[in-house]
Amino acid sequence: MLFFATAACTPGTSHQESRPSSTPAPSSSQGKNGDSLPLPQAMGQLKVSAESRTGYEREKFHLWIDADHDRCDTRKEVLLAEAVKKPREGKNCRLTGGTWRSYYDDKTVTDARKLDIDHVVPLAEAWDSGASKWSTKRREQYANDLGAERSLVAVSLGPNRTKGDQDPAEWMPPAKDATCTYATDWISTKLRWKLTADHAEIKALRTVAADCKEAAVTFTPAP
Repeated sequence: MLFFATAACTPGTSHQESRPSSTPAPSSSQGKNGDSLPLPQAMGQLKVSAESRTGYEREKFHLWIDADHDRCDTRKEVLLAEAVKKPREGKNCRLTGGTWRSYYDDKTVTDARKLDIDHVVPLAEAWDSGASKWSTKRREQYANDLGAERSLVAVSLGPNRTKGDQDPAEWMPPAKDATCTYATDWISTKLRWKLTADHAEIKALRTVAADCKEAAVTFTPAP
């Protein structure tokens, strides 16, 4: 089952228009039954469990598919959706121009080649916390999740490469204003996909939550 927008994409139109621009980054995600939970309460819904990376290979997650066969793969769909200034879309979804705001480091980027599409909860972390038990198709859905507003985000290469597969106990975005947004994005993604969290991760999130009293988490369970 795929859960991507299915609207056809033509030059000059926006893909995935339900996804907001990452500028400014919101402090909540797509809602579960329209309800929002304070960050500490949402964190309390995470199942705490030890994690294991046994058997993980990145290739077990099929990346950047073209789910709606419009010649724009997942990476390009996110670039189109999150652009502050839309790029020009040419033949076979070739993108030129455009401007983006990378919320991890609060920088403006004008070259799509200098952006990564980050899995807020990295593939390896997803594997550790539940995805190892999924089918190949389910992992493909996770790797290309356009059904949630904040599972995938366009960010600068530097902070994303530094982040790697680390969780909030090991890495947080360098931009101070990104902290609460990142925590809500992380928790909403884990809840959406019914992924667990380990004790160190929960401890780090509790520390963040203490300074994010206005942050709320809402999510839609993945199909």
